Amino acid sequence: MRVSNLAAAAVGVHLATGASYPGEQRPLGLGPSSPARGARPNIVFILTDDQDLHMDSLEYTPLISKHLIEQGTFFKRHYCTTALCCPSRVSLWTGKQAHNTNVTDVNPPYGGYPKFVSQGLNSKWLPVWLQEAGYNTYYTGKLFNAHTVENYDHPYPAGWNGSDFLLDPYTYNYLNSSYQRNRDAPVSYEGQHTVDVLASKAYGFLADAAADTSRPFFLGIAPVAPHSNVEARTPDGGIGDIGDIGTSVFFTPPVPASRHAHLFPDAQVPRTPHFNPSSPSGANWVRKLPQQSAENVEFNDHFYRQRLRALQSVDELVDGLFERLEDLGLLDNTFVFYTTDNGYHIGQHRLQPGKECGFEEDINIPLIVRGPGVAEGKVVEGLVTSHVDLAPTILRLAGSTSASRADFDGEVIPLTGRKIDEVVRKRERHEHVTVEYWGFAATEGRLFGKDEQRLILNNTYKALRVIGEDYNFYYSVWCNNEHELYDLKVGSCPRFFSFISCHPPASIGLGRRDPILTKTFLFNFDRPTPTSYTTSSTRTRQPWCPPPSSEFPSRSLLPASTRCCSSSSHARRKHV
Repeated sequence: MRVSNLAAAAVGVHLATGASYPGEQRPLGLGPSSPARGARPNIVFILTDDQDLHMDSLEYTPLISKHLIEQGTFFKRHYCTTALCCPSRVSLWTGKQAHNTNVTDVNPPYGGYPKFVSQGLNSKWLPVWLQEAGYNTYYTGKLFNAHTVENYDHPYPAGWNGSDFLLDPYTYNYLNSSYQRNRDAPVSYEGQHTVDVLASKAYGFLADAAADTSRPFFLGIAPVAPHSNVEARTPDGGIGDIGDIGTSVFFTPPVPASRHAHLFPDAQVPRTPHFNPSSPSGANWVRKLPQQSAENVEFNDHFYRQRLRALQSVDELVDGLFERLEDLGLLDNTFVFYTTDNGYHIGQHRLQPGKECGFEEDINIPLIVRGPGVAEGKVVEGLVTSHVDLAPTILRLAGSTSASRADFDGEVIPLTGRKIDEVVRKRERHEHVTVEYWGFAATEGRLFGKDEQRLILNNTYKALRVIGEDYNFYYSVWCNNEHELYDLKVGSCPRFFSFISCHPPASIGLGRRDPILTKTFLFNFDRPTPTSYTTSSTRTRQPWCPPPSSEFPSRSLLPASTRCCSSSSHARRKHV
């Protein structure tokens, strides 16, 4: 089932309405004053969990290739800004970096659904703005971490006409999931594969949305695949503490549907130059990792195959979605977005399966868009986009005035082929992504060395990913004051430099624009507080801006708490 070619060559812009897009990307139809279904497009947003781009997962999903890559535009330089589920998702739905949402972890006190609520974000995120713009909104699947069978109604997530959420502590249990629909009690689907359950719910919401012909709709679909399978066996039935990982909270490879369990028997993690290298790389704890044994690599290849197999259910879900959109007569007026919350690594830099790092495997992720006016089969590498751009982009398509909110850290992504080419040619967009992380890193695979650790508590860093015509860099500053710099210029072997002091060695060459980059990119980024800020009032997006208030500096230098939510999550669940 492997697809050898991810996308065809660009075939130009096809406008479903026969209209052109003068100037910048505009919504179809008459704009916000006319909310009728025919005036504005429907929007479907598919958000997978921990899907990689750099380990070729999309080459094993032929139906996603057929419906999205070949019929839409593939943005190859798309990035998450925090390589961890909950902070990344909050940034995506709010259009703000994690240092501005203050949701920086997966569980309380610094993250998870309770932190999302406590920061006042339940009334300041995409579904609320879409409803204000005249859209019906629906969502099924994983929303946020620490959204549990105990707190799902404290309060209910705002902004949805219909919802059916996966809930902790069963979110990552592929064969024992719990979903909670609208205002109903949670329901257990023990023995059923979670993505198959999700597909049925997604198709049901699509039918509900299609039945109301007076309003356009937004439908979010969030399968848990290909995230690791996680089982919590804590004494109180809760989601546990960080310290419970490996003792009463267990990570294992993803569990595919039985019909897919035999696929790809010979697939291996791509053996790139930085896969399990003979010499260590990176900084901080990464630099201390041992080279993996043959037994370790063999298990990690199995882990990789299980991820590919788990994704086959998502591939089928996408196929069923497009079949129904076409049958309902909605396909020509519907935008479909496909992305993931963050990437994933297996073996690169000697890392065991996991995320939470700033390497390309963890932050450079798929973004594919198909819809009216979107170029078919186009692969875009000249634009740098990120998750904080998605909320403004969707709001622009919806004709909402919220697309230009002053507090957004992102900006609208051009979607038509002509506008993309124009923006690239004129260099009208930013060329950097702010990457930030607080707290721990977790190993999700098996431990093979006697000194290997399941948890790394000091994984706090700030980083900058800069991609220009003449340069391609990743630069990070860790909480322990270690620095690392990668020259990732295409066509040359990536160069890596690691240094402890606040100034790089004079021997480091940064390409043709050395003086400018050295002065602005390194010197200005090396501040006492290694944090990137957005000053919304002045629309400043430079990654070396001063903080907008005194709230963040001390927080940015500290690892997140090592505690997770330990509240009980053993509420009664109906079984189906």
